[in-house]
Amino acid sequence: MKSRDVYLTRGGYEKISEELERLKTVVRRKISAEIKKAREHGDIGENAEYDSAKDAQAANERRIAELEGKLQHVRIIDNENIAKDEALIGATVQLKDLNSGEEIKYMLVSEEEADYDQGKISVTSPVGKGLLGHKKDEAVEINIPAGVLRYKILEISR
Repeated sequence: MKSRDVYLTRGGYEKISEELERLKTVVRRKISAEIKKAREHGDIGENAEYDSAKDAQAANERRIAELEGKLQHVRIIDNENIAKDEALIGATVQLKDLNSGEEIKYMLVSEEEADYDQGKISVTSPVGKGLLGHKKDEAVEINIPAGVLRYKILEISR
């Protein structure tokens, strides 16, 4: 793995591509119109609307460059070539919390796709790192700042 590689699921790749397209078309046009409107107000040296629009333009261009950079280094996770019985990036892991008995399901993804509300955790997070490489029926102890999490892996799917 090269340090610049960005691992994404097909869905994550499409989400970033859609955001990039929106920023390059819809958002650029909107900001351009705002700059034009602000210029019509006269002296741009003391024009807060113009300054605000130019700041928004700079932020948009930075985000476009960031997304383009990620997409240049994307490696799409191909589930066909990844072990299906191991907790690796792209896997969904069903866990039982050995302290509370609660069952939890996480999908292991890259930092770019992580979204806790959707049950997607980064493989670089403490829990993600702790699960990597383990198999079904294994018990796993993961040290986190608040203490130790103890899980049993019930199921691994792709």
